[in-house]
Amino acid sequence: MESPPSRLSAKPSWLITQLAVHARRLVSAGFAEADARGYHYRLLAALHEFGPMSQAVLGRRCSVDRSDVVNAINELTGQGSVERAPDPADRRRNTVTITDEGRSRLRRMDEVLDGVQDDLLAPLSADERRLLVTLLGRLLDHHSGQVPGGDA
Repeated sequence: MESPPSRLSAKPSWLITQLAVHARRLVSAGFAEADARGYHYRLLAALHEFGPMSQAVLGRRCSVDRSDVVNAINELTGQGSVERAPDPADRRRNTVTITDEGRSRLRRMDEVLDGVQDDLLAPLSADERRLLVTLLGRLLDHHSGQVPGGDA
């Protein structure tokens, strides 16, 4: 006979936290195999989606600390994934641009994340996955102070 779930494991916040730990571990392992880090993905994805921007704006957009942005940009520059140049409008500021190599690297990292998603969500059907994403998105919007369809 199965025992009932403990009070702790029945709490949604506990379940979400445990799943987040597992998801983070899967993503880190996948990126490590691709010789990348989560910061690399976040920065490259933002540059791909929004175009060139200053390091400071990039860090704020990706919620990455200034010193971590500098370190990650140094690594990405060394790999040929981004180029950094003085901003013509303000020489004190650097503008970062994704390169063709960076776009290729981002595609490879997207493939890694696709595999992680499949592994993480393996027990769920396609409909259940869509529902889970919808519900998690709604919770995130609520707690981020965003209103779906609003200006936030």
